[in-house]
Amino acid sequence: MSSLSVVILNWNGIAHLRRFLGSVVECTPPEADIVVADNGSTDDSVEWVERTYPTVRIVRLDRNYGFAEGYDRALRQIGSRYYILLNSDVEVTPGWTEPLLRMLETDDSIGAVAPKLLSAEQRDRFEYAGASGGFIDILGYPFCRGRMLSYTERDCGQYDDPREVFWASGAAMACRAELFHELGGFDESFFAHMEEIDLCWRMQLAGYRIMVEPRSVVYHLGGGTLPVSPRKLYLNHRNNLAMILKCAPQGQRILCALLRPLCDGAEALVHLLSGKPRNAWAIARAWADFIRRHRTLTAERRSIVRRQKAKGIYRGSIILRYIFRGKRFDKMMQR
Repeated sequence: MSSLSVVILNWNGIAHLRRFLGSVVECTPPEADIVVADNGSTDDSVEWVERTYPTVRIVRLDRNYGFAEGYDRALRQIGSRYYILLNSDVEVTPGWTEPLLRMLETDDSIGAVAPKLLSAEQRDRFEYAGASGGFIDILGYPFCRGRMLSYTERDCGQYDDPREVFWASGAAMACRAELFHELGGFDESFFAHMEEIDLCWRMQLAGYRIMVEPRSVVYHLGGGTLPVSPRKLYLNHRNNLAMILKCAPQGQRILCALLRPLCDGAEALVHLLSGKPRNAWAIARAWADFIRRHRTLTAERRSIVRRQKAKGIYRGSIILRYIFRGKRFDKMMQR
């Protein structure tokens, strides 16, 4: 059994694999197992990997199960002590695995570690999907060190300190394999989006910490598998609401129940007035599906292991902070 498996989930991603897989093969230690888990692709991506990189292992799934269930099914077939989950549109750098593994190996209380994510297109800027470690606010909206709402900061070394965070991006995340499976992996009902935040939240409740290790640097293209669309908007809203109901403490759930309908309703109205009725409908449909699944999600909440409170929830609103105090993370979550 390998100590480390770098697992790339692929679905019709030959363009990303052609561009980025070479860096993974070149910069990952030879003793690590590099795996492409294929989600039922219909392009030539699997055949191309087999021809071009014969040392890369292929795990074939019979159809597209989405990000969450696709990873769950693939990882059940991969025996390792540690996993690094890596998007197919990520370029890695020399020595990128060592700081992540060192942190996991030297502290048993750490469940997952994120590297610093920079943009593959604007290489001096943070990348939206995870930047230098993720948090959420009291209403459940995610943000990062280096990314506030849609604004990303230039990387000037301001967030180069390893520290505890709330979530590690699924675009590039190292985690303990045993813990991943013990907690049931990703929530497969999510399909895609928010599943890594949900998992990191459950890891914290189970007694583990989530860290960012900026000495490990990767470059993420972003938006490569699912561009901004009504579908993405629907999944983000539906899964975010589900995650809050499952994981949040009672006070936060009550606050979200009171204020999130107003916030999401305002967002839907903006889309409608901007001539994007499908986006407005996506938010409404997300709420309808969330309400329909409320009883199931409540049962799931009762089954979650809770040994401690989660850390890293900002007790304010990032939307209001962005409007009145500016775009930078600054010291808002510093101890």
